[in-house]
Formats: sequence, C-alpha cells, structure tokens
Amino acid sequence: MCELFAISSMLPTKVTFSLEEFALHGGRTARHRDGWGLAFFDGVYAQVFREAEPSADSQWMIFLREHQHLSRCIISHIRYATVGERALRNTQPFSRELGGQRHIFCHNGNLDNIDSLSTLNRFKPIGETDSEYAFCYLLAELETLWSKGPPGLQKRVEVIEKVFKKLAELGPANFLYSDGDSLYAFANKRTQADGQMKPPGMYYLTRNCHRDVDSQTLSGVDIDSSSAELEQELVLFASVPLSNENWLPFMSNQLIVTQNGKVMT
Repeated sequence: MCELFAISSMLPTKVTFSLEEFALHGGRTARHRDGWGLAFFDGVYAQVFREAEPSADSQWMIFLREHQHLSRCIISHIRYATVGERALRNTQPFSRELGGQRHIFCHNGNLDNIDSLSTLNRFKPIGETDSEYAFCYLLAELETLWSKGPPGLQKRVEVIEKVFKKLAELGPANFLYSDGDSLYAFANKRTQADGQMKPPGMYYLTRNCHRDVDSQTLSGVDIDSSSAELEQELVLFASVPLSNENWLPFMSNQLIVTQNGKVMT
C-alpha cells in the first residue's frame, strides 16, 4: 500500500523529505517506486510537486531539498500502483480549485466499484485511479456548500465525514485532504506487518514545544520551524509511526481535523 504523511503547524515550517528513507520505514521500500508527490500550502494556494518515478532517482527531490518551502500545511504521498498505470496523471496528491481555494487530496487503499457511487458533475478524473475518483466525488458533494465561498467548519466536517464513511464501505480508505483552511485526516484500515488488513489505517502525533533546538527529525523527514525562539505546535499524520514518540493509532473510520497545529475535532 502507499504511504501518507502530513503536517499541520502553528508556525510556518520547513520540512525536508528523503522519501526513499521515509518509505524504508516498515520494510516496504521496494514497493514504493511508482511515484511521489508533495503539496506545500501558502494560505489558500498550494504548490504541488509530483513525479511518476522513484524518489531516489529524482532531480526534483534534489531541487526541493535545496529550495525549502515554509508552510503551515504539507501533504505527501508515496505511490505503490494498484489501480492505473505508472503515470503523472495517476500520481498523488491530486489538486483542484473549489470556492476560489486550492484543494489537495491523497488516498491509501483500494475502493472497489467506486464509479457506481454517483454521476460526477464538473469534477472529472484525469487519470484512472480510484483515489482521484474519490476526490472528485468528495468535491461534487462539497460544491454546493462552497458556492458562496468558504462555509463554516462544522458544515464542512458534516459533509466530509459522511463522504469518507461512505467511501470506507468500499475498502481500505485512508485519506488526507485540505481545503486551504483545515487539514482533514481519515482512516479505517491498511495492510499491517502481519499481512492482515485491519486498523489502524494511520497514526498521529501532537507536539507542543519551545524551539530551543535547530530541528526535529523523523524517519525520512526533517522539521525545522522558521523561528527558534517561539512556541511551536504541530500535528503530524503518517501511515506508520516515524519515530519512537507516542504516535496514536486512528480508530476505525475516525476523522481528525486540524488547523494551524491544533486538533479541532
């Protein structure tokens, strides 16, 4: 299965990825060679980098390490292709505009017969993946709510949770999604180390610390805040724990919503 990672932070943060090392965690490196992607939010806009190649051979990764982005919300995906060929159009995270804001989405798992759910409106998949179809379905359900600009958080959460739970009926459904205001993480199950498909589908970690050190390191991810003298709050999401800290497992069909390093629900 693919690997997901995201961070929500109070202060703008530099995150440097070594995606090959990131994929090593859990002993699954050889499978994650079908593409990678990173999305860095800057307010309601997001800069997205994607490549349908192994990250270990990527000149893009070298560029990103040398030109780090400051962001309060970062989403990443490492692909192991199960639906759709290895191609840029099938590489995550996916991006669309809705309500004048950039929306970013990625998924880990397989959703059987997803095209039977609904007729899509203006949001159409470009590639062949069930993941992109799920994103288009989500946006179709949100479109009316966003027709006059950003709706209230509670109204958004009600629709998003309903859609994610419906998608979870089709198979492993672990999602990271951001609308530029909030980061939404949802998980039900994934293939575990013993080969069984079961919860947890994702883990999360909260950090609240005074920045008296230069950086904090996870497996394959370096996190460095823009100001070393201020209090920093972080919420991190990952398919598997990336450090020896107290990563908490998602319950089945659990949705966690964060804004600027704080858990909102």
